[in-house]
Amino acid sequence: MIPEEYEKGYKYFLGNKIDLSLKPLIPREETEYWVSLILKEIKEGSKCLDLFSGSGCIGLSILKAIKNSYCDFGEIEDKFIEQIKVNLEGIDENRYNIIKTDVFSNIEGKYDYILANPPYVAEKRINEVGEDVLEYEPRVALFSGENGMDAITKIINEGFNYLNINGLLVIEHDEDQKKEIEELILKNPYSKYEFHKDQFNKYRFVKIYV
Repeated sequence: MIPEEYEKGYKYFLGNKIDLSLKPLIPREETEYWVSLILKEIKEGSKCLDLFSGSGCIGLSILKAIKNSYCDFGEIEDKFIEQIKVNLEGIDENRYNIIKTDVFSNIEGKYDYILANPPYVAEKRINEVGEDVLEYEPRVALFSGENGMDAITKIINEGFNYLNINGLLVIEHDEDQKKEIEELILKNPYSKYEFHKDQFNKYRFVKIYV
């Protein structure tokens, strides 16, 4: 059965109507939850990166909520780059840029905040994923290697190169990946990190500081 959000063609995310006509990953309420918390920390005038942007819902929320903020949108799929453009209609073009990039491959400069909702479902757990999700949602936005860690590993191993002093990297992840993520962070030059639970009491995102 086609997901309701695709049938309607949109979903609201933090009060913003997100067009889904090109069928990017449907924004999840868990993502909406942690983004709402991070928005309280982002300072006016900050430079941000929405990595694995998909629909652009995270970066759009930043631009709408944070005065004088700037946001780059990083996405590899051409179709979703077009989707981001649709969702940014009406936003001052001087406040954002859309970059075709595989993780950090085409990213230059440094940011105050990097927010990433990468693919993190383990391929070995494909049988646990709902049929509707598998049939209709983009697999490239869901799966990332046998353990779901391929994209997250790259983000953590390279992310500090793209953050300003006191910059913050936020990554959404699966609860089962917490230990492996912690081990990766400790191998890299970050100053501190914090794991946080979502509204369902599951570890869902990590905040990593340089």
